[in-house]
Amino acid sequence: MPGAIYAEGLVKHFGDVKALDGVDLDVPEGTVLGLLGPNGAGKTTTVRCLTTLLRPDRGTAIVAGIDVLKHPDAVRRSVGLSGQFAAVDEYLTGRENLQMVGQLYQMRGKAAKARAAELLEQFHLTDAADRPTKTYSGGMRRRLDLAAALVVRPPVMFMDEPTTGLDPRNRQQLWDVIKQLVSSGTTLLLTTQYLEEADHLAHDICVVDHGRVIARGTSDQLKAQTGGERVEIVVRDRAHMAAAAEVLRGFGKGDTTVEEHTRKLTVPVTGGAKLLAEVIRELDSRGIQMDDVGLRRPTLDDVFLSLTGHVAEENADESGEDPQDPKSHRKHTKEPAQ
Repeated sequence: MPGAIYAEGLVKHFGDVKALDGVDLDVPEGTVLGLLGPNGAGKTTTVRCLTTLLRPDRGTAIVAGIDVLKHPDAVRRSVGLSGQFAAVDEYLTGRENLQMVGQLYQMRGKAAKARAAELLEQFHLTDAADRPTKTYSGGMRRRLDLAAALVVRPPVMFMDEPTTGLDPRNRQQLWDVIKQLVSSGTTLLLTTQYLEEADHLAHDICVVDHGRVIARGTSDQLKAQTGGERVEIVVRDRAHMAAAAEVLRGFGKGDTTVEEHTRKLTVPVTGGAKLLAEVIRELDSRGIQMDDVGLRRPTLDDVFLSLTGHVAEENADESGEDPQDPKSHRKHTKEPAQ
């Protein structure tokens, strides 16, 4: 059986531009999939196809067990979406925004008020609940936007770059909220161009570039593809570099890289901290002093650069989409039951 979010062969054109070129996804229930890639890679287009905002030209999409193409209304009643830009009414208070969303979903007045109060507390907005949202900071607006998407407790959530533009403190707060959400059983597809975010939150990661999934796996699996661990040392005395290189070759599982100008030597290894201790003992026994020594593991930045040839944070617009079109940033949440 497919997961809570499933896509096979999704294709979407915008004129001559192929924004999606056969995207396949399968997200098990209660997990987080990080869709990782630069702007223009196809992340937002994928989300819009899965949430019925766009109709794919070809392919299959099933969300919460519902065929997206055959039953779009039912899909809208089963998902929540927090887009790249907070979509709240700035003239209403935070409490009024949430109550309005509840009433649009045909919740009774008392139930809508109770749910609003619950979400305001969960998202640390109680102190600002009765202030107009135009007085909110960017981080507060993002949290209110996410709260609005959760008013009716959707089993499946889509978050399209939810922390873009937030400072580190607000980003961490939103990460904490996302973790709580997933721990309660919600399935989440998270798009991001922040490699640290995918590493921190996602159970599995799909790397997307030019409308295609070019790699998938856990963070550790993707990092292993880049070459695993390596020992790096910086020799204090340049005259000892040849001797240090000889030591590293004895422990390494590949070629030793020597950077003369920085006095840094690097070699791929297996064996972790235990092997590093052996390297240090051998260098010390030969009287080779070091300014720095460490066991390094590849980051997701290394993974992305290795896979695509460029870094993840690029200032490109989503393929085929006009960034000035307000519709491209409009939040879409669950449609009320008829």
